[in-house]
Amino acid sequence: MNGDLEVSTAIAVTSADLVLPPTDQQTPSAALLQSPDVQPLEAALADTRVLIEEHGYVVVLYPSSLPLAFERRLHTVRSLLETDRIALLRTPLPPLGLAVLVRQLRQLSLAGFSAGVVASAARLLSHYIHSGALLNSVARLDRVPVSLKSHAKSWVPGSQFGVVAAPEPQLIRIGNGSLTGPPFATHLLVAKGQLQSDWVTGTLAPAWQVQAVQEAALPADSSRWWGTGKLVEFAAYLPDYAVLHQLVSSVMRTRCHWCGMELIGDRCAFCSAPLAQREHQQPANGVMNTGQSAQ
Repeated sequence: MNGDLEVSTAIAVTSADLVLPPTDQQTPSAALLQSPDVQPLEAALADTRVLIEEHGYVVVLYPSSLPLAFERRLHTVRSLLETDRIALLRTPLPPLGLAVLVRQLRQLSLAGFSAGVVASAARLLSHYIHSGALLNSVARLDRVPVSLKSHAKSWVPGSQFGVVAAPEPQLIRIGNGSLTGPPFATHLLVAKGQLQSDWVTGTLAPAWQVQAVQEAALPADSSRWWGTGKLVEFAAYLPDYAVLHQLVSSVMRTRCHWCGMELIGDRCAFCSAPLAQREHQQPANGVMNTGQSAQ
């Protein structure tokens, strides 16, 4: 169905702590999809059917660390409903970074973009979220490349590590090197675990020249994702809705040759079909080139 401009887009998540407080009174919340451990399939089908009836389209964001049974449930529901109105977006972002992305898509869901553009914007915007953590150990960190030398240093008492998982992996031992930050103006969201340290707010934030620092509750999955509960998770992101809107608007749109949904990028977020021709990817000219342009 191609009339996706006439209906709204619901953003859905698989965990309540992926729903950050809105930055304004207009930003809608996100729908929470329950795991198969707590909700029977019939109830999941009914809830999802209501979402589609109320909003027209549903964009589900979930972490790559989601238990396999839960991921299978999402695909089962979409298959049994026989609908092309559900986009299932699996993302490798750490929990706090994913929560930021969810909030950005919640903002854009009211921007007049079609459901296909909102869904495919997730991949674009994830490149502008710098997600990382301060860890007391990288011995169990398996989502970022860790050298044998860093593993060995994890066993040294008092060692701490600065890690960026996305958009490009980085790892340093605190006191030996620095993490490269975003080349544009950002806000920094910080979620404290069991690690007592002010390195993120006192050292990283000034080095990255962030414009503001906010605190959030640590997502429940963060300890498992990072391999330790002794951490401080952080995510630097574009705070300005106007910049997000411009960034998405500046990318050329096309129609999926398979399902007809409007999209940006090289793959449809609803049916996963790649573009028939690679005539997309006209990035925004200079939108993110300087800190001033993101202010």
